[in-house]
Amino acid sequence: MTTATMDNKGIQMPILLVAGIGFLITAGLVMFNLSSQGHAAFNISNDGLFWGFPIVVYDFFLLTSTGIAMVACFGFLFTGETFRPLFARSLWLALAGLSGGVAVLMMELGYPLRAMFLIPFSFAFSSPLYWKVLAVIGFTVCLLLLIWRARATQSTLDSLRGLTRLTLLFAILVTALAGVVYGSQSFRPFWASGDIPAAFIVESVVGGLAFVYFFTLLAYGFQANRVPESIRTVFAGRMGGVFAWAIVLHLVFVVGRTVNGLYGNVEGLQAWQYIVSSPLYWIELAALMTALVIMFSHALRRNILVQVAAAVLVMVGLFIGRYEYIIGGQIIPLFKGSWAPPVLSYAPSSTEWLLLVMAIFLANVVNSLGGVLGITRGR
Repeated sequence: MTTATMDNKGIQMPILLVAGIGFLITAGLVMFNLSSQGHAAFNISNDGLFWGFPIVVYDFFLLTSTGIAMVACFGFLFTGETFRPLFARSLWLALAGLSGGVAVLMMELGYPLRAMFLIPFSFAFSSPLYWKVLAVIGFTVCLLLLIWRARATQSTLDSLRGLTRLTLLFAILVTALAGVVYGSQSFRPFWASGDIPAAFIVESVVGGLAFVYFFTLLAYGFQANRVPESIRTVFAGRMGGVFAWAIVLHLVFVVGRTVNGLYGNVEGLQAWQYIVSSPLYWIELAALMTALVIMFSHALRRNILVQVAAAVLVMVGLFIGRYEYIIGGQIIPLFKGSWAPPVLSYAPSSTEWLLLVMAIFLANVVNSLGGVLGITRGR
């Protein structure tokens, strides 16, 4: 078997070692800060900003995970064996992203074991968060089963079709429920909207495509001669076009929300005036637009390094957008009064930044471990 048909363990092993050491260091620092300072290690406040940077990181990794799973399942169901070289790799990458997100959430909750056992048995049927937790559990189980089945030597498209559909259903359900959590909060007009679940699904798919591009090419050291012809054909062909149109749909939601927010007169929408005055907002748009131009050009998207650049731009744009959406939705206090300023200020603490780095390291540990063990190798 040549380097064109299998992962380069010489690339994956150093990533595993560096990411493993980085994870141990950052996780240790985070746990020390939380054990000594408690929730005061986070820069959230009782003035109305309750969901801080850890929730941004958790949501980003969770939606990335479900997006990768959707890309894998849609690709396998609609293109069959053409997508087979990417199927196992994408499923394992989805698991890696899920691991990073859940780890951050457990740290943010402050009592991970209690949360893991009590949330599923709270029976809070009226809360979308309760159903989201159940959906995440179902998604995780289906994802693990599908990874195991996909690696079986006798697995075929027909034998995997049922479980692939179920995994796809749970991935969509988790993403939609994540949107319902925000869209159903009528007391925060910045978030409240019936189209948020659909926007989250589109955003999730865009992120999933970006991560599949980046980490697949990373497995081959970003060297075109190492990437199998079957993968190069998929990336430069139909998948590139899907990526471009997915970015278009996401931009429609982003620009639509912005215009609606700037021209709306409901209390709370004035947050948009502060968001569009921030350089981050325009960096987000510039990153997404640049990636769009790249992926719409057949000539440009055939170059592997250009594909990597487009994927990185999308990752950056989506993370900025996730930050603006969650934090921006809370910067206007719920009730006027002398107890809070007209606009709340927020900046992530050092512990919160460490959580992001920890999640990145953990996700890379899981992903590179799959490469070292041969789990992500396409059949």
